Amino acid sequence: MSTLQLAILAGAAVGLGAALIIWRLAPAQPHLATALDRLAPERGSRDFEVVDHGGSLQDRLGIWVQRTLPMVSLGRTPVRELAMLRIPVHRYYGEKALFFLVGLVFPPLITVLLALFGMTPPIVLPLGASLALGAGLSFLPDYNARADAKDARVEFSHALAAYVDLVALERLSGSGTTQAMEIAAEVGDSWVFQRLREELARARWSGTPPWDSLTQLSVELGLPELGELADIMRLSGEEGATVYTTLRARSASLRNALLSNELSKANADGERMTLPVSSLSLVFLLLVAVPAVLSIVFDAS
Repeated sequence: MSTLQLAILAGAAVGLGAALIIWRLAPAQPHLATALDRLAPERGSRDFEVVDHGGSLQDRLGIWVQRTLPMVSLGRTPVRELAMLRIPVHRYYGEKALFFLVGLVFPPLITVLLALFGMTPPIVLPLGASLALGAGLSFLPDYNARADAKDARVEFSHALAAYVDLVALERLSGSGTTQAMEIAAEVGDSWVFQRLREELARARWSGTPPWDSLTQLSVELGLPELGELADIMRLSGEEGATVYTTLRARSASLRNALLSNELSKANADGERMTLPVSSLSLVFLLLVAVPAVLSIVFDAS
């Protein structure tokens, strides 16, 4: 290692240490929601329970990140996506930390392997690659959570259309508003119907109207369709309105929206296939034309 590389490494270490000290000692206005969440006794007891009862490395690391680092510096947390997937926030942060550590370790390992073959790159190169790769890999959990939550919302919408039809049939048969919602939720066995059953049971035991519980769930998960169903059932429960026709119309609207989305995806997939098919056709034409052209050239010569 040359003197210049040692000087650069020493300067980087001193600068990083000074930046960390200033970052820890500089007064900053805390995020109110984060501070209150850290002081909540329920959250603290759950975190200690995870640590004390042999939680996984990912859970322990995520809890440490939540307690140590300010949430604002970690970027926007996909709260709705995690709630949809039922992934605890500390597990999400643990996954981000693990990916970051993998990104930090991988370039030095490559550097060691290169050193075994006699190639020693500058120390700045693996250092910068470690930070860049760690930062890049730490965003993979965000991408995975948003992609999985998008698929889960589509599945929820499909199941919700069937649930709305079931509620309408129960109302037509003479069941009450709350009874119709609970009986319809007992029909299906998918995770969507299970989630609806849990919310309705929680509303029943807490003494709150079921439509209020579904409204809160729609806000938590980012599902406006569920909020619209809750508004319709609120009219039926509080004002005694006849909602059979409205529910059937809402179910048909959901299915039409889902069908339009599927058609849009199919059209997009068809457009993406245009270029490969065109390229394959061009290659086929070249395979047919090149031998004939070569034979003509050789005959002429």
